[in-house]
Amino acid sequence: MRKENQSSVSEFLLLGLPIWPEQQGMFFALFLGVYLTTVLGNLLIILLIRLDARLHTPMYFFLSHLALTDISFSSVTVPKMLINMQIQDQSIPYAGCITQMYFFIFFTDLDNFLLTSMAYDRYVAICHPLHYSTVMGQGLCTLLVTVSWILSCASALCHTLLLTRLMKREENSSVSEFLLLGVPIWPEQQGMFFALFLGVYLTTVLGNLLIILLIRLDPRLHTPMYFFLSHLALTDVSFSSVTIPKMLINMQIQDQSIPYAGCVTQMFFFLFFTDLDDFLLTSMAYDRYVAICHPLHYSTVMGQGLCTLLVTVSWILSCANALCHTLLLTRLSFCADHSIPHFFCDLDALLKLSCSDTSLNELAIFTAGVVVIILPLTCVLTSYGCIGATILKVPSTKGICKALSTCGSHLSVVSLYYGTIIGLYFFPSSNTSRDKSTIASVMYTVVTPLLNPFIYSLRNRDMKGALERLLHRAKVLSQ
Repeated sequence: MRKENQSSVSEFLLLGLPIWPEQQGMFFALFLGVYLTTVLGNLLIILLIRLDARLHTPMYFFLSHLALTDISFSSVTVPKMLINMQIQDQSIPYAGCITQMYFFIFFTDLDNFLLTSMAYDRYVAICHPLHYSTVMGQGLCTLLVTVSWILSCASALCHTLLLTRLMKREENSSVSEFLLLGVPIWPEQQGMFFALFLGVYLTTVLGNLLIILLIRLDPRLHTPMYFFLSHLALTDVSFSSVTIPKMLINMQIQDQSIPYAGCVTQMFFFLFFTDLDDFLLTSMAYDRYVAICHPLHYSTVMGQGLCTLLVTVSWILSCANALCHTLLLTRLSFCADHSIPHFFCDLDALLKLSCSDTSLNELAIFTAGVVVIILPLTCVLTSYGCIGATILKVPSTKGICKALSTCGSHLSVVSLYYGTIIGLYFFPSSNTSRDKSTIASVMYTVVTPLLNPFIYSLRNRDMKGALERLLHRAKVLSQ
C-alpha cells in the first residue's frame, strides 16, 4: 500500500506495570520465575499425559490441550514484558502489536472454549456415568477441540480485521460500492438466461439436499464415504448460494452494484467454500484409497474420529485461508474505476482494481494456491495412482468394475472441478478475453455443483437404492 494511505503510526509504546525503577530487578526476577514455572509445569502435564496410558481419557485429553494453550498464552505477553524491563525500551512495532493482539485474543478464546469442554466432560461423567464412554468418545472430543480452534481463530481474525481498518485513514475507503458486469449476454437474452440459471440453482439446491436427506435417513449409508459426501453436498449448496442469487437479482432489477462490505463478504464465502470443496474431495480420495488398497484395515483406519478430524481440519484451513485473503484485501485502496468484469466478487479481479501495492496479496495467493489446490490435487492423484496400481495387481474384470463403480463418481467430479480451475487460473491464455474467463468460471461455480447430485445418484447403486426405499416408505405412509 502507498505510504500516504497508511496510518502515520509505525509503533506503539507499552507503558508496562506501574513499578518504581529501583524495583525493576525484583519484579523481573519474580515474573521470570512465574513464567518459567508456568512453562515447565504445563510441559510436565503434557509429558505425563502423553507417556502414561492410564491418562488417555477425555478429561486429560482436554487438560493436555489446556496446558499447551496456557504455555502459548503466557508466551504472548510475558517475554515482551521481561525484555522491556531489561532494555528499558517500551516500543513495539505496529505489526508486532497487531500480531500480539491476535494471539492474545486467540488463546484467550481457546482457553474459554476448552474450559467449557472440560465442564461438559465432568457433567457427563457425574450426571450420566453409565453413558460416559459412549457419549465422550474420541470423535466428540476431537470435534470439541477442533471447533474450539475454529471459533477462536475466527474471533481473533475478525477483531484483527476490524482493527486494521480503523488504523487506516478515511481516504482509503473512497470506494463504497462495486459494479458487477455479470455474464456477457445480450439484453434480449436476459429472460432466457434468468430462467436457465434459476432452474440450475433450484436443481442444485434440491438435488444436494436430497443427497443429505437420503444419507441422514438410510442407516446403510452411514459410512465414511457418504459422511464426506453429505458434507460435500452441503458445501455445494452453500457455494452456489454465494454467487447465483445475486446474479439472478442483478438480471431482474438491472442493478449491477454491490456494496463494498457485501463484495468483501461474498469474496470471503466464495473462497471459503471453494477451499472446503478442495479439502473434502481430497478426503474422499483418501477414503477410496484406503477402501481399495487396504480393505482389511478400512473400518479401523477410517473410524469416526478420523472422519470427523478430516472434516473439521478442512473447515479450519478453509476459514483461515479465506480470512487471510479478506484481511489483506481490506488494507488496499481502490481506484476510481470500480467495475468488476465478473458476475461475482473475484479476488483476482478486485486486486486488478486496486491502486495499492498488491505484492503481498499475490504472495499470499501463490502460497495458498500451493496449499489449497496443488497439495490436495497431488494427494488425489497419488491416491488414484495407488488405486490403479492395486487394481493392476489383480487383473480381473470383476475387480476393475468394482473399483470403477466405487471411484468413478468421485473421479468425474474431481476431473471437472480441478480441470476448470487449473485451466482458468494456472494456464491462462494471453489472449483470453473477459467473456471466455467469465464463461469458464460458470463451469466450476454453477455447473459442477449441479452435476454432483446426478453423478452421485444416477451412477451410484447405494444412492439409488436409498431413494427407492425412501419413496416406498413415503408411499406406504400415504396409504
